[in-house]
Amino acid sequence: MTDQDSDGAAEHFRALERLYQLAPINMLFKSQLGIEEEGRATIRFVITPEMFHAGGAAHGTLYFKMLDDAAFYAANTLVSDRFLLTTSFNLHFTKPVGVGQIEAHGRWISGRRRVFVAESRLVDEEGDEVGRGTGTFMKSHIPLSGLAGYSG
Repeated sequence: MTDQDSDGAAEHFRALERLYQLAPINMLFKSQLGIEEEGRATIRFVITPEMFHAGGAAHGTLYFKMLDDAAFYAANTLVSDRFLLTTSFNLHFTKPVGVGQIEAHGRWISGRRRVFVAESRLVDEEGDEVGRGTGTFMKSHIPLSGLAGYSG
């Protein structure tokens, strides 16, 4: 990879991070996206008691959002012209989670043309896996350059 390629990748990663921050859903689910390399993304989130289900732990909605977002952005690091869309996502809950910081780590697995597969793990403050998922993502007709936040 040349320095120019590296600079272009870093610019793409920062643009994806801006795009994430400006998504209206993230006004409800305050979280932060970090992308350091192609094919990987991390979402950081703080769970509060207001996000619990009746049983006193984080609602599954949070698991899905965090896992889907991490896998999605890991895959979208490989695509600099189009926005990807989630076409399917399989989710496995492995442990209930309470108040505290949680991270979703996404990793691209396969695909480089139209369909992409990525997986993600949800990890609590103690380093325990609390959920995992695998998603399939497809290139849309939506240009990234036309989305608020992506272009700066």
